[in-house]
Amino acid sequence: MSEELLRLSKRMSELGLCSRREADEWIARGWVRVDGQVVSELGTKIYPSQRVTVERQAAAEQSKRVTVLINKPMGYVSGQAEDGYQPAVVLVKPENRWADDPSPEIFHPTQLRSLVPAGRLDIDSVGLLVLTQDGRVAKHLIGETTDVDKEYLVRVEYTKPGKLPDSDLKKLNHGLWMDGKPLLPAKVRWQNDDQLSFTLREGKKRQIRRMCDMVGLKVVGLKRVRIGKVKLGDLPVGQWRYLRPEEQF
Repeated sequence: MSEELLRLSKRMSELGLCSRREADEWIARGWVRVDGQVVSELGTKIYPSQRVTVERQAAAEQSKRVTVLINKPMGYVSGQAEDGYQPAVVLVKPENRWADDPSPEIFHPTQLRSLVPAGRLDIDSVGLLVLTQDGRVAKHLIGETTDVDKEYLVRVEYTKPGKLPDSDLKKLNHGLWMDGKPLLPAKVRWQNDDQLSFTLREGKKRQIRRMCDMVGLKVVGLKRVRIGKVKLGDLPVGQWRYLRPEEQF
């Protein structure tokens, strides 16, 4: 079967070299070679079997890109400002940096450029939010093929008489449908009388609240405490720290 041509930027993303946007920047700067030849024309297509390499300047620039972890408070949106609410990125300033941040990284205002959320956390939810300048991190956390799980602590009230039946707890784990599709299996278990732990591998809009609503539970508090292997830990509300080089999601 003959190979199909792919956009060079898409192929670079597939290879895990960078995001598509970064790829276009690097191509325009003449930092990308295909089979040893510099390619500087955007939109160039190549075969998957062709060898793609990048110049040292690209790797150096990428290494300067930072990823920040925030303990998002209530009332901030994850991304663009909306309805008068501020985006969480406004919290990333020197005075809000966690005093116990072990990273030797020094804050500089250029780190705010293209610092975007890698995933969503609703305005009325709190906890771990990742902001990154690194397209590889964003792709890993929110790309179509991501398998990074996320853990939430969810305080609930049962809106029907008695207690939530075990059969409905099983439905929360697997068996519910949303937006016309079955949800992926989740891990949902009681932490105490009024708090559940949810571990999900997908993130549909307001998914946990909608799941709870389907079985008669009202969410009264929702906090994300882990993304992959990275935990919120002791990071105080409204403060941030850098993701350390040795930390992996």
